[in-house]
Amino acid sequence: MKVFIIEDEYLGKERLVRLLQEVDPETEVLGHAESVRSSVQWLQHNPEPDLLFVDIELADGQSFEIFSQVEVQAPMIFTTSYDEYALQAFKVHSLDYLLKPIQREELKRALDKYRQLKARFERPASIDMENLVREIQKGGQEYRQRFLVKQGQRWLSIETHEIAWFMADGKICFLKTWDNRRFIVDYSLEELATMLDPALFFRANRSYIVHARAVKSIDPHLGGKLILQLTPLSDGASVVVSKEKATEFKVWMGK
Repeated sequence: MKVFIIEDEYLGKERLVRLLQEVDPETEVLGHAESVRSSVQWLQHNPEPDLLFVDIELADGQSFEIFSQVEVQAPMIFTTSYDEYALQAFKVHSLDYLLKPIQREELKRALDKYRQLKARFERPASIDMENLVREIQKGGQEYRQRFLVKQGQRWLSIETHEIAWFMADGKICFLKTWDNRRFIVDYSLEELATMLDPALFFRANRSYIVHARAVKSIDPHLGGKLILQLTPLSDGASVVVSKEKATEFKVWMGK
């Protein structure tokens, strides 16, 4: 396996190289870059490695800037001292997200995940990288495509793409469709959160899971909270995102 490391801390790079040699002695480190600029230059003038290790905070900016300047199809494992960039990392070809200092067992699990899914999608000439990354990010999970709901004495199948948001009212959960229909669903919000694609749906609070397109406006509130206006309009009070989840929500919405 050929890897390339993007890391601006010498000790961090040396630790990663040492751990890679311990976990997989056959790993070949092709080199490393310390900045956005040098990373872009290397990626533009060299064949893509099998795997990239990418630190997020570099000397001249965040590594996400690299991927706006050069197209990268190789899978990546992000490394960082902070966990606030996880959602942004998974918008590119990210297989995993390791917090520093990187631990041997965590690195081993990330590499095992890569090998297992690589083997699953390997073909004679190449890897189907889009499917590989999609499977890794989902952890092999298939997200729900539809829900069976009851309307009077009839059962209806509602496609997930028809749903704007889910709401819990006590022990009862509802879904609201884009055309303003409301149906009871036989799952809790906790269960629904594991069934829905996190790229499309966000658990805003204890009562709501919202689709990105359902967020009509976002208003600041006291204490760092956010107030969401939904479309179709929510049935209850305003949808409040806590201060603790506000940053994650804004990143999810594309900040």
